[in-house]
Amino acid sequence: MKYQGQELDNFDKASIWRKYIFLNIKNYIKGPTLEVGAGIGSFTNNYKSLTSDITLSEIDTDNLDFIKEKFKKDNFNFTSEHTKNINKNFDTIMYLNVLEHIENDNKEIANAFEKLNPNGYLIILVPAHNELYSKFDKAIGHFRRYDIDFFKKINLQRSKLIKLCYLDSAGYFLYYLNKVFFKEEVYPSKFKILIWDKIFTPLTFLLDKILMYKFGKNILYVLQKLDA
Repeated sequence: MKYQGQELDNFDKASIWRKYIFLNIKNYIKGPTLEVGAGIGSFTNNYKSLTSDITLSEIDTDNLDFIKEKFKKDNFNFTSEHTKNINKNFDTIMYLNVLEHIENDNKEIANAFEKLNPNGYLIILVPAHNELYSKFDKAIGHFRRYDIDFFKKINLQRSKLIKLCYLDSAGYFLYYLNKVFFKEEVYPSKFKILIWDKIFTPLTFLLDKILMYKFGKNILYVLQKLDA
């Protein structure tokens, strides 16, 4: 299967943003870990020191070959299987800007939850606010953007909500302005990504705190599977 988006290389340079996400989720990464839709492995280097048992899943054949080469010196597992078909359970399962690419997202969440060990964590990062849905979202295969009520309605037995918040309040305004003034643009330029990551992402660290994580361009959701 081929991934239709072309943005991975550009966003691979957004190192400050990935560090910000890592700081928000590092306490929930432990033991056998599955990163679903690992892409070109942009986020993987941020957390690989936390666990020695990492599985990267990727359905795009070119991306899968790329990460196999990129991490050939690491003792990772690689698979092109969908989550429900992976013959293993995990302490941590992550969807970092991946769930929006999956048409039946509720079923995917349920499948991932089944693959969690007791006391394990499901970590999901998604783009927020469907009113921001743009040509860029469509071009890279997003079925939707999300509002926080979607995650509030998830009801899985033996689960505990650990974290549900918005992130990147500064990025919201940048994304909105870009949609208004660059209506025909599909893929943001490397320069725009650089400005967002190196200038506005450090600012959003403080702004998100001031706004108490109640507003932003992304939603972060962490769910724990309780022991029986």
